[in-house]
Amino acid sequence: MKYLYRIYQLCVAVPLTIIATIITSLTVVVGCSLGNGHFWGYEPGKWWARFILWVFLIPVKVSGRENLKKGESYVFVSNHQGAFDIFLIYGYLCRNFKWMMKRSLRKIPFVGYACEKSHQIFVDKSGPRKVKETYDKARAILRDGISLVVFPEGARSFTGHMGTFRRGAFMLADELQLPIVPLTINGSFNIMPRMRDWKWVCWHPMTLTIHAPIYAKEQGAEDIKERMDESYRVIMADLVPEYQGFVENPDQ
Repeated sequence: MKYLYRIYQLCVAVPLTIIATIITSLTVVVGCSLGNGHFWGYEPGKWWARFILWVFLIPVKVSGRENLKKGESYVFVSNHQGAFDIFLIYGYLCRNFKWMMKRSLRKIPFVGYACEKSHQIFVDKSGPRKVKETYDKARAILRDGISLVVFPEGARSFTGHMGTFRRGAFMLADELQLPIVPLTINGSFNIMPRMRDWKWVCWHPMTLTIHAPIYAKEQGAEDIKERMDESYRVIMADLVPEYQGFVENPDQ
């Protein structure tokens, strides 16, 4: 069965993914150029992500959507197990949002330019001024009623376990007094961990758990730490036993 799945990937899934990615990227670029970047920056990407999971025959289960209120902005924070996290969140969170992503992703053909045109937030750490510009852009987007998705580990896991969380997303939520929503992803590390980038996809079910929002009790450093620790605890508790427990990532 493993080899049949690999033949299917090579002959069907990969070619269709490449075609869908190019078409979606061009659609986003043209749509955002014409106007309404919030719509064109989200809807085509959502269906592109669902299509990729569908074409790779990956079953998806989502729970917890009832925890979200219509019309409310959130800062979503998630563990980062692998590349397929992107497709799972984009396709199945069902919430208009912007990504906070590494600047290096701008170099991906078609996708990087589409992300720029749709005003996704590239994190530029080349200097204090660039970092400030990154967070100024994030503030403006959140004040406009759109949510934000962040991987606070800053990088994909090498082990499937969570590393440490960085404070940036939690400081932003504190400044704007926005609720933080933890997301737990299971299954992505089994499909394609970062040690196997650009190799065969392994079939495995994926789950996305949307936890209850964590609202600010007050404002300041103490509340930031409290909400960061609570988010970490909630995400960790919902991981499958195999990947529970802290393991330091070497690039954090």
